[in-house]
Amino acid sequence: MPQISRFFGIIIYMYFNDHAPPHFHAEYGEHEAVYTIETLEILRGELPRRAHSMVIEWAAFHRYDLRENWRLAREMQSLNEIEPLE
Repeated sequence: MPQISRFFGIIIYMYFNDHAPPHFHAEYGEHEAVYTIETLEILRGELPRRAHSMVIEWAAFHRYDLRENWRLAREMQSLNEIEPLE
């Protein structure tokens, strides 16, 4: 599972050739959530409220980059690192 970003203890990653809909995984401590790229809804899991808010803020700003990484992952190509939330 390639890590594509890390900020404030949150790790963002995608799997190669993963199932639809386009999504990414966010991990914070022992918590994990899977977010859709288009709507930023949680498909499964949950994060603490503050971590969830940071993931949403980051993902809204980097939606184009997430879409591009999803395309690359589906094609089994190397993923691009995405700037962290500052």
